[in-house]
Amino acid sequence: MPDTTPEDTLRRLEALEIKSSFMEDLLDQLNLTIYQQQQLIDRLTHEVIELRKQAPEAGSGGARNLRDELPPHY
Repeated sequence: MPDTTPEDTLRRLEALEIKSSFMEDLLDQLNLTIYQQQQLIDRLTHEVIELRKQAPEAGSGGARNLRDELPPHY
């Protein structure tokens, strides 16, 4: 086991404290990102539900004009 001086130990401890501080900051940023993404997922899920409510039922038997379903470039 190599001999370490108190100064070496102190230097290593300070380096670990700095790394720990950066890791805590990164963890906070990641948590915020996850929170924001979950908010977006919740909003999009709500929008999909609302759009499904507005969409006509498939196979409702109503008269359809196939020309209305063509893309505009035809």
